[in-house]
Amino acid sequence: MLTTERKALIQTTLRRDGRLIAKTFSREIGVSEDTIRRDLRELASEGLLQRVHGGALPASPAVADFAAREELASPAKAALGRYAARQIRSGQIVFLDGGTTNVQLARALPHDLRATVITHSPNIAIELVRHPLIDVQIIGGQLFKHSIVTTGAATAEAIARIRADTYFMGVTGLHPDLGVTTGDAEEAAIKRLIARQSAETVVLASREKLGAASAYQIMPLAEITTLVTENGLPADLMRLFDHIAIETIPA
Repeated sequence: MLTTERKALIQTTLRRDGRLIAKTFSREIGVSEDTIRRDLRELASEGLLQRVHGGALPASPAVADFAAREELASPAKAALGRYAARQIRSGQIVFLDGGTTNVQLARALPHDLRATVITHSPNIAIELVRHPLIDVQIIGGQLFKHSIVTTGAATAEAIARIRADTYFMGVTGLHPDLGVTTGDAEEAAIKRLIARQSAETVVLASREKLGAASAYQIMPLAEITTLVTENGLPADLMRLFDHIAIETIPA
């Protein structure tokens, strides 16, 4: 079997099964485990999968830059944002993470809503300029340009002083083995801190993030309060997450 054929089969297997075990796969196609591991390394270097101990998981496509992610599944993200916006009540203190889905959430907030929104994303803050009754608090720090959020010591120090009712967390992948993940270690640490400072942590996730993984774990799936995702997804995909609270948006 040619290298290109093996790599194509690896990606097909990941899409079908949601994971690949190198030892088992090498036996199935009759090549050495070292050969498969080399293929996995090369595919991982191209961002086409996420290597884990003993094999690989599907890579999240949500690690692309912000502009590219705005084009990814935008109708679903807009629907998720509208659904989440309806869950926010008057008087609540809400922390909005960065990310394209949370931008949609900010846009969907009703103009008569009285609430406090804390964010470390300049994009989110700008979206809320035209909401006269929302008190916007911006967390400063070093700007992480990929996600357009602040990170670092100054950000962490400010977050440690706040308490939020609900945190809408942005993620790049959710997998039953690796949990909630993202593509940057500093950003993952900030997300963990925000979750600790919030009574509830809600993740809005479109289809491409489910069953996918990125390099850095934020937390196990069990530590999020609710996963909100699209309706009508395949039953085998949803079974991966049947041990956590899930809400699906209306079709």
